[in-house]
Amino acid sequence: MPNSPSITAGHDAIAFTDRTDDRPVYVIGGGPGGLAAAAALRARGVRAVVLEKSDRVGASWRGHYDRLRLHTTRRWSALPGLKMPRRFGRWVGRDDMVRYLEKYTEHHELEVVTGVEATRIDPAPDGSGDWQLTATGGRVLRGRAVVVATGSNHTPRIPRWPGSETFTGELLHAAGYRNPAPYAGRDVLVVGIGNTGAEIATDLAEGGASRVRIAVRTAPHIVRRSTAGVPAQATGILIRRLPVWLVDRASGLLSRVASPDLSDRGLPRPTTGLYSRMKEGATPVQDVGLIAAVKAGRVTPVATVASFDKDTVILADGTRLTPDAVITATGYDPALEPLLGHLDVLDGHGQPVTHGGRSPKGAPGLYFTGFTKPISGMLRELALDAEKVAKRVARASR
Repeated sequence: MPNSPSITAGHDAIAFTDRTDDRPVYVIGGGPGGLAAAAALRARGVRAVVLEKSDRVGASWRGHYDRLRLHTTRRWSALPGLKMPRRFGRWVGRDDMVRYLEKYTEHHELEVVTGVEATRIDPAPDGSGDWQLTATGGRVLRGRAVVVATGSNHTPRIPRWPGSETFTGELLHAAGYRNPAPYAGRDVLVVGIGNTGAEIATDLAEGGASRVRIAVRTAPHIVRRSTAGVPAQATGILIRRLPVWLVDRASGLLSRVASPDLSDRGLPRPTTGLYSRMKEGATPVQDVGLIAAVKAGRVTPVATVASFDKDTVILADGTRLTPDAVITATGYDPALEPLLGHLDVLDGHGQPVTHGGRSPKGAPGLYFTGFTKPISGMLRELALDAEKVAKRVARASR
């Protein structure tokens, strides 16, 4: 590779571009997926450079709400080449996860460049099969392969409800929520009953909010995090290759035994099977207190939001509420279009058409990780994807 300007990481200049004759693999994103891929590549003798737009690894984890704990076990959440310490407990908390990512980077001596964002990916113009990255500051980088590990939870998504711009209360995305302290004594509506919405609603109810309601579009599957000591993740790993209809039927029977019917509280059992819903992109909700809060009336399920009118939220069933604050747990967009929307490697939802060790057709050497919602656990699948990517890249290098 020809000489290029050096890249700065925070306040320290890292002149890695004078050592790129071997054309490194560029990994975009310094979260678990990117770090795992870099470590797996390094273990196979392939130089990997992680580009992280923030000033530290694990940026998205640092921004999560305070009470967050993994819904997957410590054992099955570790990345390749480094176990999580037993002192983290079975369900690892947010701060311990951040510590683990920092230690992981140090343990594997990963080459992470912070403060640099890749803004566009193109095939190298000389037709060599390499990839060219355009990055902040006008930098142009060249590598033999690229691993996109920015993940699905990239850009907070807030629906454009009619009248939302007129709302006089507080309206924020769950990405901006940290703890219930600012909402003590206040009436709060949480919109969305995925894992994040369910946990925030429970946190608010336990943390002193005067009233907590949760707006539900489609009744979710609610599963116990563990049953008789067996984590739900273990079941997910065992059933992930079984026929969808069989898992739907079995999970339905298990749900009726393990979880109460909350229909009289406004939360009926779902009409679509658990695995069928997952195939559509809906992850089951792991119960960390929501069932008890709904049964006790501390969290009240209501219809989904239809519109806003100044201080009023109008629900789909016509109910009018006047909450002090609305917290939208309405998901994220991967926001990959500016980076590589021109390469025809995204589907109609803006998601990569391949993941793990497979490159999209016509784009050899381009890989994606962290864009699926596996029933067996995201971190476990990131670790598996990292090994697949590294194996494929090392084979191509030979």
